[in-house]
Amino acid sequence: MRQTHEGVSPDMKLLYAGATHVGMKRDHNEDNFSLMPEQNLFVVADGMGGHASGEVASRIAVESVRQFFEDTLSDEDITWPFKLDREMGYLENRMGTSVKLANKNIFESALADPRYKGMGTTFVGFVAAEDAIVVGHVGDSRCYRVRDGKIEQLTEDHSLLNDYKKIQKLTPEEEENFPHKNIIVRALGMKDSVEVDVVTATPQEGDILVLCSDGLNGEISDDEILSRVLEFEEDLDGGVESLIEGACENGGKDNVTVVLVKYVSD
Repeated sequence: MRQTHEGVSPDMKLLYAGATHVGMKRDHNEDNFSLMPEQNLFVVADGMGGHASGEVASRIAVESVRQFFEDTLSDEDITWPFKLDREMGYLENRMGTSVKLANKNIFESALADPRYKGMGTTFVGFVAAEDAIVVGHVGDSRCYRVRDGKIEQLTEDHSLLNDYKKIQKLTPEEEENFPHKNIIVRALGMKDSVEVDVVTATPQEGDILVLCSDGLNGEISDDEILSRVLEFEEDLDGGVESLIEGACENGGKDNVTVVLVKYVSD
């Protein structure tokens, strides 16, 4: 867990903190996260596959994205592994390509080693700039934005539950008792290619971005996430600790990972 200042512009800085916890029921942690302030890049990955292969998948995802951002920063003419999407800007393409590359690396690692057959991971991350937040997302890990005392989910879960909710309106009780709540319909490593959602938002001073694995939002509501973030908006380390404690107190059935990033004036 760390917290510091990093600049996205001469007038705007970032505060950030992050941590991961095994939870109350699991015996190992398959989540990974990374804080990369030199790139203004923050990511969370929630691995799956069992026998530690989920941990391998999430680690490959985080490292692949980090390495691609480092390579493209030091050499803008480097050959990219995927073609540019001409409907998106440079930063959006950079994010989307980094996640596609992570998918390729995970898929090929699973093919090369029978121990890792079927491994995969969700991914959510964003790169921060002065005038844009570019979020890359696959799976059901989430990115929220807290602004003016309200919380908004910037990502859309790639899950069976969310697909079902699009077809039929569910009551809170029906949603809670949905029998396949944990099944995701898109993840890194499942196929040789993947569709990556790339979302762009405009930041404001005071915005707090929340990245999390579903071990957080699966245990506490969006309203409680908001309440705990606002309680610790001047202490992001404390906010991360509070959110993880809340998930564990509510059962902690899964690994829990949380990253908080705040835009502040210099």
